Amino acid sequence: MGQKKDLTGSEKSKIVRYLAEGCSSLKIAKLLKRDHRTIKRFIQNSQQGRKKRVEKPRRKITAHELRKVKRAAAKMPLATSLAIFQSCNITGVPKSTRCAILRDMAKVRKAERRPPLNKTHKLKRQDWAKKYLKTDFSKVLWTDEMRVSLDGPDGWARGWIGKGQRAPVPLRRQQGGGGVLVWAGIIKDELVGPFRVEDGVKLNSQSDCQFLEDTFFKQWYRKKSASFKKNMIFMQDNAPSHASKYSTAWLARKGIKEEKLMTWPPCSPDLNPIENLWSIIKCEIYKEGKQYTSLNSVWEAVVAAARNVDGEQIKTLTESMDGRLLSVLAKKGGYIGR
Repeated sequence: MGQKKDLTGSEKSKIVRYLAEGCSSLKIAKLLKRDHRTIKRFIQNSQQGRKKRVEKPRRKITAHELRKVKRAAAKMPLATSLAIFQSCNITGVPKSTRCAILRDMAKVRKAERRPPLNKTHKLKRQDWAKKYLKTDFSKVLWTDEMRVSLDGPDGWARGWIGKGQRAPVPLRRQQGGGGVLVWAGIIKDELVGPFRVEDGVKLNSQSDCQFLEDTFFKQWYRKKSASFKKNMIFMQDNAPSHASKYSTAWLARKGIKEEKLMTWPPCSPDLNPIENLWSIIKCEIYKEGKQYTSLNSVWEAVVAAARNVDGEQIKTLTESMDGRLLSVLAKKGGYIGR
């Protein structure tokens, strides 16, 4: 008669029935042809029963402590619930309770990525808004560069997954895979470009001017009428390759100087409407967690997405400038979002 570790469900039922009939554990072992120790162990475990879970008394939060937590949450943005409660000297509160309390007075958010604005930046943004308040923005060409990677921005591959389905496993690369630098412009309801910067080229003053010569000036600007060129205002940000003396002098030789070259306040991507175009294109090329296997494939996706942006969408962006300027003045130079 061999010893077995586990009893079947039917054997356990028989043991209970035999015990009710007054049989001893030794007799039950003989009847079931099981080891006596196995039967005895089952009977002992059954008699002991389950131990009751002793619940620890929960920490009660007073109204005064709630006010302290609310003040701490306001002073400590993006802090964890534990850090907030510890700053208030409130201990012994489980995480579930902390989060439930904080949900009534705060929200979980990610840090916003935007340049910091100091007092000088805000004053220059206000001066810029006052200078261009009466400008006809339909004549302004808004330009910028965007880098697109094979995998897309971090944190974008989130979405609903049906019950019973598994989330797709993203492609992982040893060295990141690199990316493509794209230049484009928008004016009124027209998209200029996009144009691709040659792989491996680092944009300094000389290479940036040569890039504009080969793309923007030869492929688009040269085809425009003399009256259009006379009225167009060229905008670019304060990147070193844009704001250098070399680049400014080069643009001046092209006829883009003085009032035809828009001055730009520091740390102000929120004022450039083409940033919204980049968001539209990125949402399209990276939707559903899309990834790419080559730089050419991601560039083709950018071109296709740009073609799908219609003139009305671009016009909405360029016509938003009056509202942006008023928002800058209303916020005294503060960040207005996009």
